[in-house]
Amino acid sequence: MARKAAYRKKRQNKTGMLLVTMVVIMMLIVVSVKSVELREKRAAYMERVQALTEQIEGEQARAEAIEEYEKYTQTKRYVEEIAKNKLGLVYEGEIIFKDEN
Repeated sequence: MARKAAYRKKRQNKTGMLLVTMVVIMMLIVVSVKSVELREKRAAYMERVQALTEQIEGEQARAEAIEEYEKYTQTKRYVEEIAKNKLGLVYEGEIIFKDEN
């Protein structure tokens, strides 16, 4: 009878170890799958960060250009250009030559 009990106990130990091994393998598979998904998400987020960084740099350059244009519009040279080109004004005594075409 002692042999049967020892055999049964040995068999239960093997079954328990098999179940524990299966659970560990399943957990390893789940962790591996989630790890791959997280790496893909991270790559997508890094691409988005890069795109947004480039967009920020472009907008900063545009803001600088607008500031320079604003300074230019406040100069006497700009006022003269607008007066000549759009309004057709000239200085007193200035001679204008036009094509006959």
